[in-house]
Amino acid sequence: MDKAIEYFSVFGGVKISVDIDIPIDEQIETKIFNKYKYLRNDISDISMGEPLDHKILSALALGDRRTNSAFKKVGISFDDGIDIIDKQCSRGMLRLEKSRYQLANQQFDETISEKLHFTTPFAHFWFAFVSPVFKGIKNGEFDEAFKIYHNYKNQFQEVVFNQLSHEILKKSYSNTENRIINIGRYWDKDHNIDLIATTKNNKIILGTTKFSNNKMKKSELTKLKDIAKTLGIDVDIFVLFSRKGFSNELKSLKGDNLKLFTPKNFNK
Repeated sequence: MDKAIEYFSVFGGVKISVDIDIPIDEQIETKIFNKYKYLRNDISDISMGEPLDHKILSALALGDRRTNSAFKKVGISFDDGIDIIDKQCSRGMLRLEKSRYQLANQQFDETISEKLHFTTPFAHFWFAFVSPVFKGIKNGEFDEAFKIYHNYKNQFQEVVFNQLSHEILKKSYSNTENRIINIGRYWDKDHNIDLIATTKNNKIILGTTKFSNNKMKKSELTKLKDIAKTLGIDVDIFVLFSRKGFSNELKSLKGDNLKLFTPKNFNK
């Protein structure tokens, strides 16, 4: 399942058959880089193929996904940039996300940028690792693209793992009185919460997701509790998602108020 998540982070949302028993770099080269000319046309049909649009999409794909950060990196005004964002959202390339202030009992802050998600992992991969170096890929030179991919791989997969974690949590609570009715993320100038949700019977769920090569330690739970205390969030259930599992100390705390999830849970 761990490997399936890794491959989904690249090929999710596109009709390309892959074999997870074959190294992912080999699959990327044969299924994407070598098919660049054909895939480029499909992508351009959605994005309309404007160079400035693609620059903003790449800035989002390799950045923190905040609108202001992407516009600054590209060197475009907010008004011009947001017009492009609106177009890409309407064409189904992007999905706009706002910080869940209400769930965190915080007041709306207009200075905090919205974030954007690519509607498919494949589109995210394309604009992170293909579009910025398309000239080399077009000429059959893949070294630069693979270098960028390996430098940003963990950060890139973390985004997809977080999105999948939201879906798994909704499924896990779908048939109970605690079924989730609102879920999202919270961020402000000082804090970031990977997952915040409310249930039908008004319970608050707070979570952290980590797609790293190390087991999650108790310090992650402590940090999450500290953020909740600072923001004044009365949490009923903490949920932790970890690629490589949890320390024995953390596992000993598992119970009604602390749920632990690993890739095994993603079989759902």
